[in-house]
Amino acid sequence: MSAAPDWKAAAEAHKRAMPVQRLVGNGMDLADAGELYRLVDLGRPWDAVAEELGERDLARADAALAEGHTATARGWYLFASACFRVGQVPLADTEPRKRELYRKLIAAFGAAGALAVPVAEHLDVDTPAGVVSGWLLRPAGVRNPPAVVIVGGFDGWREEYHLGATYLLDRGIAAFLADGPGQGESRLFHGSRMTPDVAGAFGTVAESLRADGRLGDRVGIWGNSMGGFLAALAASADEAFAACCVNGGTVRPAEVLDRYPRFVEKVRPLLGIDDPERARAAMRRYRLTPERLARLRAPLLVLHGRPDRVFLIENARALYDAAGSSDKRWAEWPDGDHCVYNHSYEKHVLVADWFADRLSASTAHAPPPRPVASSNRVPKR
Repeated sequence: MSAAPDWKAAAEAHKRAMPVQRLVGNGMDLADAGELYRLVDLGRPWDAVAEELGERDLARADAALAEGHTATARGWYLFASACFRVGQVPLADTEPRKRELYRKLIAAFGAAGALAVPVAEHLDVDTPAGVVSGWLLRPAGVRNPPAVVIVGGFDGWREEYHLGATYLLDRGIAAFLADGPGQGESRLFHGSRMTPDVAGAFGTVAESLRADGRLGDRVGIWGNSMGGFLAALAASADEAFAACCVNGGTVRPAEVLDRYPRFVEKVRPLLGIDDPERARAAMRRYRLTPERLARLRAPLLVLHGRPDRVFLIENARALYDAAGSSDKRWAEWPDGDHCVYNHSYEKHVLVADWFADRLSASTAHAPPPRPVASSNRVPKR
């Protein structure tokens, strides 16, 4: 039997990394996701198909806006941004086309943000580890709301977490979608890389948000995948964060290299280290020890899927068990995939309600809530 064509192997790899539940659960239109899969299965390049779908959604957005349908236009701009984001993921930083698609995703997301009330604001925060670029989203009609910093993982495309941010906005909480050092726009256009100063970078972001006169003084952090490690790292560094959520995280991000050695291609640009062996060695130095986690005293929520093979559930559990917080909750899904993409609504309402309970002024100094049953049927500690 002859080997499968290179394009087919590439298409299957992209689909494994970006399954439909992840695409749709993080803001892509289901019809676009289906069309993307269909056309790449016919041999079309992933990035080219995604770009075409994004351009089609942009045209729909522009037409709706011309007719005065701003809500419809905003939705199509968000779908377009998702297509451009998905399209650039497989491309190497050295390929100019990656930046081209990334500029399109920023422009489309910005166009959607300009139609929001209040508008989504693009902010660059100077930190000890370089520039952190992000989008500030504020809830309508709420004076001085608390805020949550949302951060992703090795890929770190912050716009992927916009859908989750809307659940916070609905509960009167602002969100800062952040590309941390080594991630997304911060890396591609500002040259920021993940270094041992990364915890301080997020502390500086929290200080910047607290200094914004339109926001309150309580800031939480919500990390997804390797971003869960970063969130716990930041929350254990000082008392900058009033609450910490770890979704699909780990005490040791390098564990993914044990099972998937080629994943080092994601690690190299994050750290700015070209040599694969040096990148592996550098990544192994990032670890949350029990001593470090004992200093994480903010309220803590940890979510994980039992079958997750990116970060094993026992390493998420080790994070939870060692954390020094007296108010912590564990949520586990027996069939949950990485970052629990396949339970999108249940995950998002759990996280948003948890932050609302802990960041609102009325509960800022309240004792930890008593455990209650939930639909995922896991005891809460």
